[in-house]
Amino acid sequence: MKKSLLIEYSVFTPKTSRLNEGVEGNKNMVVEGVVQRAEEFNHNGRTYPYDVLKKEVDKYIDGPIAENRALGELDHPESAVINLKNASHNIKELYWDGNDLMGKIEVLPTPSGNILKELFKNNITVGISSRGMGSVTPLGEGRVEVEDDFELLCWDFVSTPSTHGAFMKPTGLNEGKKHTSNKYSKLNEIISDIICTQSGICCLK
Repeated sequence: MKKSLLIEYSVFTPKTSRLNEGVEGNKNMVVEGVVQRAEEFNHNGRTYPYDVLKKEVDKYIDGPIAENRALGELDHPESAVINLKNASHNIKELYWDGNDLMGKIEVLPTPSGNILKELFKNNITVGISSRGMGSVTPLGEGRVEVEDDFELLCWDFVSTPSTHGAFMKPTGLNEGKKHTSNKYSKLNEIISDIICTQSGICCLK
């Protein structure tokens, strides 16, 4: 059966203490939470058997994570290639909690990583998305099961996941601040400020 690109979304709720380490100290920001779930149908109608996902996670731990190259991008492309110029984070650890796959993710001081960090610091909601290649078996009623030829590629942070609730919502940061501006205006303002700082090219507001 021909493989296709499979992109999935999972709920990711970071631990506030881990977020604050990167904000208050000199270390890079680290977020920790659920990155994917096995044995559960998502809104795309796909389910990943635990054994299928665990096999690829074990390979990912022994390969990219062990070699410190478990990179992902900010906003996933419709491609199986991970573009280094868009890298925003590096996964440091993966472990299981039942059918929940947990991850510790370091936000990198790259252009995309700086944008991601500022989004977290300003309580902007983002989601997390897995990328992989594989084939599926129809189960009926629009549902499919991912086959054992699945190959895990990476996890990306995204702006608008298709799965309900597949967002990462940092809590505890900037508590007490009142946000009166539109969330999209705030997002554009943050990104513009970062581009201005890094390139010296600023847009008039």
